[in-house]
Amino acid sequence: MRNSPKATLTSALRQAREWRRTGDSRIQGGITIYLEGGTYSLYEPVFIRPEDSGTKESPTVIRSVSGEDAVLSGGVRIGNWRKQGKLWVADVPMFNGRPLDFRQLWIDGKKAVRARDVEDFEKMNRICSVDEKNEILYVPAVAMRRLVDGKGALKAKYAEMVLHQMWCVANLRIRSIEMLGDSAAVRFHQPESRIQFEHPWPRPMVTTDGHNSAFYLTNACELLDVPGEWYHDVEARKLYYYPREGEKMQSAELEAIVPAVETLVQVEGTLDRPVSHIRFEKITFSHTTWMRPSEKGHVPLQAGMYLTDGYRIEPKMQRDYLNHQLDNQGWLGRPAAAVCVTAANQIDFERCRFEHLGSTGLDYEEAAQGGVVRGCLFRDIAGNGLLVGSFSPAAHETHLPYDPADSRELCAYQQINNCYFTGIGNEDWGCLAIAAGYVRDINIEHNEISEVPYSGISLGWGWTQTVNCMRNNKVHANLIHHYAKHMYDVAGIYTLGSQPKSYVTENCVHSIYKPSYVHDPNHWFYLYTDEGSSFITVRDNWTEGEKYLQNANGPGNIWENNGPKVDNAIRERAGLETEYKDLQKY
Repeated sequence: MRNSPKATLTSALRQAREWRRTGDSRIQGGITIYLEGGTYSLYEPVFIRPEDSGTKESPTVIRSVSGEDAVLSGGVRIGNWRKQGKLWVADVPMFNGRPLDFRQLWIDGKKAVRARDVEDFEKMNRICSVDEKNEILYVPAVAMRRLVDGKGALKAKYAEMVLHQMWCVANLRIRSIEMLGDSAAVRFHQPESRIQFEHPWPRPMVTTDGHNSAFYLTNACELLDVPGEWYHDVEARKLYYYPREGEKMQSAELEAIVPAVETLVQVEGTLDRPVSHIRFEKITFSHTTWMRPSEKGHVPLQAGMYLTDGYRIEPKMQRDYLNHQLDNQGWLGRPAAAVCVTAANQIDFERCRFEHLGSTGLDYEEAAQGGVVRGCLFRDIAGNGLLVGSFSPAAHETHLPYDPADSRELCAYQQINNCYFTGIGNEDWGCLAIAAGYVRDINIEHNEISEVPYSGISLGWGWTQTVNCMRNNKVHANLIHHYAKHMYDVAGIYTLGSQPKSYVTENCVHSIYKPSYVHDPNHWFYLYTDEGSSFITVRDNWTEGEKYLQNANGPGNIWENNGPKVDNAIRERAGLETEYKDLQKY
């Protein structure tokens, strides 16, 4: 009630919960919680539990007041900047009683660059060789000189290497550097060192044609040398920034934000008591963190899912299709998300914004039935834009098909349409705009995706043609362009695994990037059905060429009428429908 507002969203949810518990007449027709315009800074997630559930006839709606913009933020404002030569410095405050560390900084809404050794990624250095047994990367000595002292010992003790590996990048915390003439031996902290050198896929490339894996160095004060870069001295709790032209660091209006909270909203029920019928409208979710790469490194297998263990096996394991044996095993973890939905039914997001985020935007993690994501903006996100479904439970070897006895564990019936994704995966380059794992009956339609580092949409998981829980999925009339900004083994739309009665239809894919540092400059595609993809129909997709891949597919796939000769009306219909084209202005 506007004449007696609650101080926080949590307290408003508690009031609504009490009305439902006591059968108050005010729940008739539903409950709407209005957030007035402004930024609501959080110190922990807003928890939404089974007791907060609405019904189909009486949903709970959380929305901004009409014409205003309510922002749920996990950020902390940095102020009181002082000039120090070309740089400006500010004290980093404590957060909730603890020293604050972070991996992102936004200045007046624009993401600043964590200090790195190259401004232009085309100028990245390349590795020389790999010593898996001793867990050493050999790199050109010239690449490491700014990180060592006069005796050749590491002086930038929190420096990281970001290593390009086929379809993923790895974040490796540098433990030591040994200068050896023209080369340098680089060793890394645990657990990422063990995982990096034991896991075979994706691997660092050492070739005979000059396409060795590229890398860049980051998080060292010695690398802070161009406008727009920053460095956090975590021990001194000082933030250093090299302003861009026109940025007035002493201005009271200047907004410098660093993230402090990983998850802003956690919707979580149980299989027997799911949360149901909650809708978010016109809410902005901003300024989240994800600190695991700073604490344990980050070695992904695919789609940003990081390995907790992974190694070669001998003898190899027989696969379920001829002449393809499994040479490794792996177990995965899942990055944090700004909004996470677990064990819930009909959790909807309408006209919301997910921006300036340190990891995933929105994640229907598991046991979610239904849910509409419509007309939402996803931009400036370090990891994946939107995740749906399991990418193998943490204890489930990731190459095994997943088909739980209790189908309630699955994500199903999500509708993702008319959303705009741009600037996704701008740190974790192996991430996607939309990634759906073990899902069934989901529709991904009329979205526009641009400026992404890898593929646009990934559908399916498991690398096996064994029939599992996936089926009846649809990817229809999406517009995907300016993709593969940094990674190859890539496509506008990519699939994995057996998915009976699934369809990829009437999409439009064009304008792939051509970075020089990819492992194989010819290994890119518009459409790509990868290992185990089975029973999928790929039909009537407009692509500017006919460069497709069907790799180790299973049975039942149908490819019909794809390419530049497809009716131009299909191309024109793809992407955002008229009512949602205003999203393109962002």
